[in-house]
Amino acid sequence: MTELEFDVLDELYFVLSYQQLVEACELTEQELVVTLATLYEKGWVKVLQTVDDEATEPLELPVKFHTYYYLATKKGLHAHNLG
Repeated sequence: MTELEFDVLDELYFVLSYQQLVEACELTEQELVVTLATLYEKGWVKVLQTVDDEATEPLELPVKFHTYYYLATKKGLHAHNLG
């Protein structure tokens, strides 16, 4: 796990919007988009359409990254805790 992945997962114990995540992680948007994509591919992050609903439409990553909400998965939290 990279330091950026660790830092992003550290913020995703609760659902956060993309903008909240940008502010919390103090990363550039490019760094955050790449990291979120990697975490999603690993199955460590859930992408949500709304605060309560997981995205069911085909995800348009990275085009619509800013419209989604994010939450660490059980697998992601486990990896983070082993960090």
